[in-house]
Amino acid sequence: MTNQQKETITQLRSMGHSYAKIATLLGISENTVKSFCRRNNLAGVGRELASQNPGTLCRQCKALLIHTAGAKQKRFCSDKCRMTWWNAHPEAVSRKAFYPFTCDYCGANCESYGNKKRKYCSRACYGKSKAVRHE
Repeated sequence: MTNQQKETITQLRSMGHSYAKIATLLGISENTVKSFCRRNNLAGVGRELASQNPGTLCRQCKALLIHTAGAKQKRFCSDKCRMTWWNAHPEAVSRKAFYPFTCDYCGANCESYGNKKRKYCSRACYGKSKAVRHE
């Protein structure tokens, strides 16, 4: 890595740019940028800027988020972080599409999520209802 690249990384990092964006701009590996920043105490520079603007850090890994103008504000830096966070916080999920129904086979009262037309409480009841009855 050249001295000019090192200076550019320092400047861009102090402005709050992510490792990925800096790596793309300079045409070098993202891991090279990360290791340089960690060795030179530039790893958390983006977090200082984000503390001035709440909602600019990833909920999971606390990485600095770069928002697109006119688009919905991001809450996560990647799908991996999004899925990890939601799996760790099931209580935060707002599930509003619960529908009560009575099983057509066994008569049990059940709830279905997201399907208003559900008829059976389980695959077993569905299978039993479709089975040919020999009398």
